Amino acid sequence: MGYASSGAGRAAHEALLARQDAELRLMETMKRSLQAKMKSDREYALALSAAAAQGQKMDKCEDLNGSLIASAWRTMTEEWENTSRLIRANAEALESRALDRLITLMTERRKTRKVYQEDHTKISSQFTQLTEEVQRKQSEYQKCLESYKQMRAKFEENYLKCKCPTSRGGRKLDETRDKYSKACRRLHRAHNEYVLLLAEATECERALRTAALPSLLDQQKRQGEATAASWKAILLEVVRRSDFSTDKFREIQGRVECTIQNLKPQDEYKEFMEKYKSPPSTPITFTFDESLVEDTSGKLQPNQLTVDNLTVEWLKEKLTELESTLQDNREKQTALHGPEIIGNGVCKNNNTSVTNGVNGVDRHSPPPIPVTASEPTKLLELRVAERKCARQAELIRAALAELGCEEAPSGCPDLSAETVGGDSLDGSSPDHQVSVSEAERSLVEQEWFHGVLPREEVVRLLRADGDYLVRETTRNHARQLVLSVCWGQHKHFIVRTTPEGHYRFEGAAFPSVAELIAWQRASGVPVTARSGALLRRAVPRETWELNNDNVQLLDKIGRGNFGDVYKARLKTTGQEVAVKTCRVALPEEQKRTFLQEGRILKQYQHPNIVRLIGIAVQKQPIMIVMELVPGGSLLTFLRTRAGALGPRPLLAMCRDAAAGMRYLESKNCIHRDLAARNCLVADDHTVKISDFGMSREEEEYIVSGGMKQIPIKWTAPEALNFGKYTSLCDVWSYGVLMWEIFSKGDTPYAGMSNSRAREKIDTGYRMPAPEGCSEEVYALMLRCWEYEAEKRPHFHQIYTIIDNIYNR
Repeated sequence: MGYASSGAGRAAHEALLARQDAELRLMETMKRSLQAKMKSDREYALALSAAAAQGQKMDKCEDLNGSLIASAWRTMTEEWENTSRLIRANAEALESRALDRLITLMTERRKTRKVYQEDHTKISSQFTQLTEEVQRKQSEYQKCLESYKQMRAKFEENYLKCKCPTSRGGRKLDETRDKYSKACRRLHRAHNEYVLLLAEATECERALRTAALPSLLDQQKRQGEATAASWKAILLEVVRRSDFSTDKFREIQGRVECTIQNLKPQDEYKEFMEKYKSPPSTPITFTFDESLVEDTSGKLQPNQLTVDNLTVEWLKEKLTELESTLQDNREKQTALHGPEIIGNGVCKNNNTSVTNGVNGVDRHSPPPIPVTASEPTKLLELRVAERKCARQAELIRAALAELGCEEAPSGCPDLSAETVGGDSLDGSSPDHQVSVSEAERSLVEQEWFHGVLPREEVVRLLRADGDYLVRETTRNHARQLVLSVCWGQHKHFIVRTTPEGHYRFEGAAFPSVAELIAWQRASGVPVTARSGALLRRAVPRETWELNNDNVQLLDKIGRGNFGDVYKARLKTTGQEVAVKTCRVALPEEQKRTFLQEGRILKQYQHPNIVRLIGIAVQKQPIMIVMELVPGGSLLTFLRTRAGALGPRPLLAMCRDAAAGMRYLESKNCIHRDLAARNCLVADDHTVKISDFGMSREEEEYIVSGGMKQIPIKWTAPEALNFGKYTSLCDVWSYGVLMWEIFSKGDTPYAGMSNSRAREKIDTGYRMPAPEGCSEEVYALMLRCWEYEAEKRPHFHQIYTIIDNIYNR
């Protein structure tokens, strides 16, 4: 058909939209015509039946006994009635087997057209965004260059003045030097970002032009052929239901059916494409504006990364970030091809993001589920993103490889190597150096140092005026220490570092943060004059705040949404634990979401709830430390080992889960993601509820965002339709969990997409009982799946029912 090679032009795109509109109009015409035909057939059948009834009303029929004419007439009128019934049956079949399918085909075609137009618009906008981003970055580069030139001129001017014996401009030279150094850094970073963006834009444009757009057009080809095939089947059904088996109808029927049988879906668009054939779009070329580096003394080169003391650390951090992104990208691509553990027991299966628990790695995944219609587009987006990141990483690796083990060269002119008045121009003074490791060590030992504790937790801890603590944050890839104080409201002060390596706020500077805080509290001087905040009571770390250095990571056992999951050991006790880590590069909002599970779990103690040991936030990466449950994921256990278990042990697992959920319900905790993948199995087959990443401590929780992370097949209808969550939503999920347990780990609603399962549930469909499941247990499942939440049992009732069944 030549979509990908011949249909990439604008004219072909507009013609294709027009063609799809015309097809929809034709379908609408066919629908109205079929409705009219069915109406006329029913009316004709009714009239024929009335005629037959009229013909059978023969007066004084006893006088015609033995009459062959009367007998023949009676037979004829009876056959009229039979014919009427056949015509009426054909009309009903035409409605259910042709008209309904045609209406469904129209709906699907409208959706297909909408998706195609949105995807095409998205690809077109990406071309535009690439060009605009390159222009914006070039403009930023130009501004940094102008600033660099100005500061270099001022620095050279002041430097020459200081060379004069009578000059007293040393302090002004220091200020000019600092500004010049900052301008150097900004220029070099702008240069590197511009080079990386050009590389990214080139790869992205090529990927969109050579992969994304052809893939979209090929998908339209397949969908068009599938529509034509379905359309053909509908027309054949109409033909068959219109055949009244007379010679005249057979002659007409034959010609029509022959015409339809000769219809070939693969030739449906042949003439159309020949008529609207157009060349593909011209590639966009991204080139480095060499005028930007004309006045940088050869320090910066077009299309080359600059590796010096101003950029080497940034490049290394950027490379680490890119490698992490590439790893995540590849795992997501693998997940789209079939279920695979990606950490914290996270297993991606079909369109639903699910979890296998903290401790278990699913080594026996079920057979891959067929790829849904939306996944090829997702996979293509991931591959485009991978090419962009891979190209940038390649450039950075090559630049760093050229540097080798040598010290990074200076990013400023040679003037900075000289000294003025015995001090180096970089502002350092050998007589005032402070041991960083010594200062760091004294800081970690302070009970008021809380590491990378999120601001949300800080606000919770600081309650009275004068309460304070010190924490760590990251800003623009740089580590900063922050003093948080409650004074009327919560205030946060960045700890400044002097050129000599000391620490201060507005007053005196000290060699360590511990000495600074001690003086600030003892002196009674406000942290800043404007705030008036005084330090009165240090807020110590809570018992569940662990020291990162006391957690020894052993083996990686999975990968979660926020980072890797490890088997680990606590150095203080020797206890083996499970540790979830959070990637350093994540934004603060996601780090707060990561710690939410720890905040919820820290207050729960129950044998059927996975136990929190602590949270380590003193340094990166932050960690959630939990008990290690050796049996791993319940889903993995069911699929690999539950075949040897009878109904009673399976019922015990259901009872364990009900006990854990009964406890959570009593605490007003809504789990929101209860499933076999999020339960763990101990060595004695005890089941523990795990993964509280989506949980909320409320009696009722309303979701206002999207449904991207919602496990559709486990979620109650009121939560899907209205975003309303209560503990009774967990009851619905518990019913699905029971089904998973008794089906030995089968996938719920197998063979159905998320949207199809949701539609079926709304119409009253419920999954059949698993093989070997008793009627009592299945009846409880059905009670959990009551459409109206108020009709479902609460967990204390569920536990009682299961316990009674188990004891019998």
